[in-house]
Amino acid sequence: MTSARRRLDPEQRRSQLLDIGARLFADRPYEDVWIEEVAELAEVSRGLMYHYFPTKRDFFAAIVERESERLLAATAPDQSLPVEEQVAAGLDAYLEHVASHRHGVRAVNFGALSADADIRAIVERELDAQQRRIVDALDPPADDRELIGVAVRGWIAFVRAVCMDWLDHPSIRECELRDLCLRSLTGMLGGWPE
Repeated sequence: MTSARRRLDPEQRRSQLLDIGARLFADRPYEDVWIEEVAELAEVSRGLMYHYFPTKRDFFAAIVERESERLLAATAPDQSLPVEEQVAAGLDAYLEHVASHRHGVRAVNFGALSADADIRAIVERELDAQQRRIVDALDPPADDRELIGVAVRGWIAFVRAVCMDWLDHPSIRECELRDLCLRSLTGMLGGWPE
């Protein structure tokens, strides 16, 4: 006996499919995720799956795009705060997002490693936006802006790497990870601004 399929409106169905895909892509390499399995888990036909996402690549790109947008929304800065508080609040929001959206975060990180230039471009846009936010908040003199930008980009990569490791080693407390990340930014900026 099979269960009755649940009717969802198009946005709910699309979101459901992306949620399932994020879970699968977070735990398996791209080539080991099958559209048929996603359709089966969602209790929809393959045809409906392909109606929403014409190809597996389109499906994966949609997952990466959605998760990148969620991350940017979650870490939007409060520009009324002093710069140190903006960065700390953004990091806190990022850590909370990682903890509550672990599958999506993993999918985005796998997207960053993708051989597909369009998928990597989605991740790059999100990284660029994060970098701009932080550099703009720091507001370095024009002569220092490029160097500060490189340091900030390196820090973002560091934060992403340690957060991926944190997902695999949850015994590390969030407050310890937060302090490590904030100290590393201070070190990367070499005490700037003084």
